[in-house]
Amino acid sequence: MNKKEYLYIKTYGCQMNVYDSERMVEVFEQNGYIPTDSPENADMIVLNTCHIREKAAEKIYSELGRYKNLKKKKSNLKIGVAGCLAQAEGEEIIRRQPLVDLVVGPQTYHQLPAILKTVGNGQKSVAIDFPVENKFDYFKATRKRHHGVAAFLTVQEGCDKFCSFCVVPYTRGAEISRPVSDILAEAGEMVRHGVREITLLGQNVNAYHGVGLDGKICSLAKLIWELAKVNGLERIRYTTSHPNDMTDDLIEAHGECGKLMPYLHLPVQSGSNKILKQMNRQHTADMYMRLIQDIRKARPDILISGDFIVGFPEETEADFEDTLRLVKEVEYGQSYSFKYSARAGTPAAERDLLDEDIKNERLHRLQSLLSCQQKASQNAMVGNTVNVLFERFGRQEGQMVGKSDYLQAVHVADCDLTVGTIAPVSIVAAKTNSLTGSLNV
Repeated sequence: MNKKEYLYIKTYGCQMNVYDSERMVEVFEQNGYIPTDSPENADMIVLNTCHIREKAAEKIYSELGRYKNLKKKKSNLKIGVAGCLAQAEGEEIIRRQPLVDLVVGPQTYHQLPAILKTVGNGQKSVAIDFPVENKFDYFKATRKRHHGVAAFLTVQEGCDKFCSFCVVPYTRGAEISRPVSDILAEAGEMVRHGVREITLLGQNVNAYHGVGLDGKICSLAKLIWELAKVNGLERIRYTTSHPNDMTDDLIEAHGECGKLMPYLHLPVQSGSNKILKQMNRQHTADMYMRLIQDIRKARPDILISGDFIVGFPEETEADFEDTLRLVKEVEYGQSYSFKYSARAGTPAAERDLLDEDIKNERLHRLQSLLSCQQKASQNAMVGNTVNVLFERFGRQEGQMVGKSDYLQAVHVADCDLTVGTIAPVSIVAAKTNSLTGSLNV
């Protein structure tokens, strides 16, 4: 590459896509590209996509349409689509949007150097195979760039659960777990670059089963204890979990590991056993509730977050009432709830869909309840003291913003601490999505 060429990446969807985008930037940098925040300045535009819901997919095609005029103006501009939509739709993306030059699935990012050589002068490339070589074997040889004091680290990828509504097993492939030694090496490097909090990522992160330092299979709980030994790493989190993989040693770690934060995202999706069975979740509402009880027994102050799908095929009013009943019993501090969206190729997509008005009405009722719970959780923090990891300066002069142990955003005025400092903060006011506090002096 004789002249400077610029790369623009836009990331959609989950935290794992954020992590993947960082790794793709590394690959492009090694091939002479310089990151830019402007698509107008770019010689290569990559959309790293999500495919969980139909609206997410249509958003990508709409975004691609905005680049038509830019493509006409810059003959050398290349446009790529990466991520789960790329894996799911492959050549269909180029058929719908001929301006796309390359389509790259989540398991082929490490092949980008070879792919880039084949693209240009009308040549296009679609790489959506599940290669024999592990992309992490390639990435561990690269030098990771770090930004900020809190960062993501992928430890597990793929899913073997095959929930009937989910595309992840088809877009991310079977479950794979990285060796503990590789994870510790990357975590150590992240800490040397100023990271103080790491969130371990995986589609089924608590199904982690990587090779341990002793050559034996290591659980997520054991991995967390190994990471807790890393000097300078002060906070550990993980997401996303499956109830079936919430093991006794992991619950115990929540009670005993001081660096494991008191926050757990544990999706249930529905409170109806009938719907859970049709979702192929492989757990019941009662099993889930027993888990919540055990987790809170180990760590009474833990904040529980959950996922919910409303209007799943054949969901009756009684099924929905079961979900409301479970929500009331758990009392979630945070939550994510969505209307069911059929994804092509999944078993649930072949079933009769509920009327949109019914789904909308149920979603509104569920979100109203969840919003009340989140508001109550936020208000309960007022008068308490929490430890805050300060991540950045706020919009107001003298203000700093950070995260509490419970993953709540906290704003503090008249704060002159260094970014990366962890300090006790007294909470004086609560909003829906943030807390206001003052430094304990």
